[in-house]
Amino acid sequence: MMKVLYLLNFAGKAGTERYVETLVRYLDHKKVEAHFAYNEGGLLVERLQALGVPCRRIEMRRRFDFKAAKELARLCEEWDIDLVHCHYLREHYTALLAKQYDKHIRVVYTNHFVLANDAVTRLSNRWMDKRQDGMIAVCNKGKEQLIANGWSGDRIHVVFNSVDPAAWAGDRSESTLRPELGIPEDRFVMLCASRFAEDKGHKYLIDSLKRLTEISSVPFTMVLAGDGPLLEPARQQVEALGLTEQVKFIGFRKDIKNLYKGSDLYINSSEHEALSYLIIEAMAAGLPVIATDMGGNSDIVNDEAGCGLLVKYDDPVSMSDAMKRLMEDPDLLARCKAGALRTIDEKFEIHKWMEKTFAVYEAAAAR
Repeated sequence: MMKVLYLLNFAGKAGTERYVETLVRYLDHKKVEAHFAYNEGGLLVERLQALGVPCRRIEMRRRFDFKAAKELARLCEEWDIDLVHCHYLREHYTALLAKQYDKHIRVVYTNHFVLANDAVTRLSNRWMDKRQDGMIAVCNKGKEQLIANGWSGDRIHVVFNSVDPAAWAGDRSESTLRPELGIPEDRFVMLCASRFAEDKGHKYLIDSLKRLTEISSVPFTMVLAGDGPLLEPARQQVEALGLTEQVKFIGFRKDIKNLYKGSDLYINSSEHEALSYLIIEAMAAGLPVIATDMGGNSDIVNDEAGCGLLVKYDDPVSMSDAMKRLMEDPDLLARCKAGALRTIDEKFEIHKWMEKTFAVYEAAAAR
């Protein structure tokens, strides 16, 4: 039995938190005993506590926080931890520093972004690299970026995020989304469930919807789920463009499956993606996808997968043209739906992910 401590600075409700929760739920409990430590509490703490996972707060103020590293090492000794699995640079550095106080622990880091580090961070990455036992990149471009950021490529494993197809099975009849919003059954519904932040692209997405009303006569509704600092500017933009009939804001929702099942198409308009849970969940629920050609999106949406269309980021013409194609071509939409379900089974199925992740743990433990 390997005791794994999942370490996360902010235990909220985004994709990284979903990643941790999924590992805790699906890794073989005969092989892995999960523990959790965090700095800022949130929804994930509640969910893991409900699963019976021991949770403890560790204050992590900065990357080179030796006090936090000592506290982490003491916690690892108390819980007899074999491996720490962390997810952002602050807690990653904290875990690597903790190794000098507890030489028994091993550290695995999952990189959830495809972002270049600055020169100072690249230098510190190279210095910390000698302490690293294993790394996971959730997409191919993520591995390339990790190497460019100063980490050793021989310890980086590409392991795609995945989902349980059974958890997303079902049909339109299960959804209450359309009755809730007063949307007719024959109306074309698109869903975007990204947080309202600068890199999620809502501004140009809404501009794309305005253009869509000008190039297509197909009635549609865009459902925008989520919260965030740019929610109000997005509402104002919708009103200014006269799109209040076509665009519905529904806030942050926990019933994401309900939203997928009530929709016809999932939209990703982000500038930065590694490997989006929302995209692969939507596909597992049977939705075709339009996604920006950024980060790891091309590992999901491509000609081989046949599950949707890639578009240029911050390009309303590219986005609205893709929407028009899928709204007006039922055969293409059906082919993309079939491609989405097939691709999930072939590339993003949960048990394959668990096997590959545990193999990374074993390799790190053997160092």
